[in-house]
Amino acid sequence: MTKAELVAAMADKTGLNKAQAKDALDAFISSVSTSLKAGKEVRVVGFGSFVPIKRPAGMARNPRTGETVKRKASQTCRFRVGDALKSALNP
Repeated sequence: MTKAELVAAMADKTGLNKAQAKDALDAFISSVSTSLKAGKEVRVVGFGSFVPIKRPAGMARNPRTGETVKRKASQTCRFRVGDALKSALNP
């Protein structure tokens, strides 16, 4: 599902027009991004949690050439599936 398809689905289910649904989705994404940048976990009960992960600097290997290179420290996030979503996926 693309972002445009998600906006359309949100608009259909909520009765909002597509512009309002897009604004709501953009606000959600912005809020989650801001919280993750601050190192805070975002929990949506029944859906799941977005957890910030800090990856330390280190050595990595280029799989194509086999050459070792330095990898910078970075921050990413992981998603943990909530119980309700997990049970919906596995009836």
